[in-house]
Amino acid sequence: MKKRLFYTELAYLFGILAIALGTAFMERADFGMSMVVAPAYLTYLKLSQTLPFFTFGMAEYLLQALLLVALGCVLRRFRLSYLFSFVTAVLYGLALDGAMLLMSLLPQTREIWIRCVYYALGIYITTGGVAFLFHTYFMPEAYELFVKEISRHYGLDLYRFKRYYDYTSMAVSVALSFAFFGLGQFRGIHVGTLVSALLNGPLIALHSRILDGYLDFRDGLKLRRFFEGD
Repeated sequence: MKKRLFYTELAYLFGILAIALGTAFMERADFGMSMVVAPAYLTYLKLSQTLPFFTFGMAEYLLQALLLVALGCVLRRFRLSYLFSFVTAVLYGLALDGAMLLMSLLPQTREIWIRCVYYALGIYITTGGVAFLFHTYFMPEAYELFVKEISRHYGLDLYRFKRYYDYTSMAVSVALSFAFFGLGQFRGIHVGTLVSALLNGPLIALHSRILDGYLDFRDGLKLRRFFEGD
């Protein structure tokens, strides 16, 4: 079967939009966010109580900016290309706020089956978006960049360090939930968080196989060397 040409620059845009839409679906389902975005979600829930203009998207790119600063401090150097990771974070944050606005048009319900549909759509779309981003050369969000750069700098196994990073994110989220809302209001992490932790990897791999089977990813612009250089 002949594959269709698909530009990696479009894969970047598709990936950002898909992850934003999927995250908004998961938020609407209210089964818990993924371990990676839970700290930003909890920060948004807390600060928006006193700052109505503060959005989920803002929380995302502000926390990612702090993570990039932490990355520079740990490595004791800062590459110019790291700034483009923040650009990705801002684009994602804007797309997330748009997706959240779109989701507000859907009915808010406690019907389990409807929430399950929202959650299933969310995790499927999100993992598809990640698979698209795997096929582009643009800088990823700070979460992925932090794991990649730290593991490479210290010679750590990438996937093992990613698991430790996810566990740390969950611990931070639990602490933030208790600190922000008290012991009686455990928020942000629920059964959906555990489900996403189990399914994210296999679903991303599945999406990647499908994309590789039908699409021929090629660069439309001559920018790869710039983004992949030091």
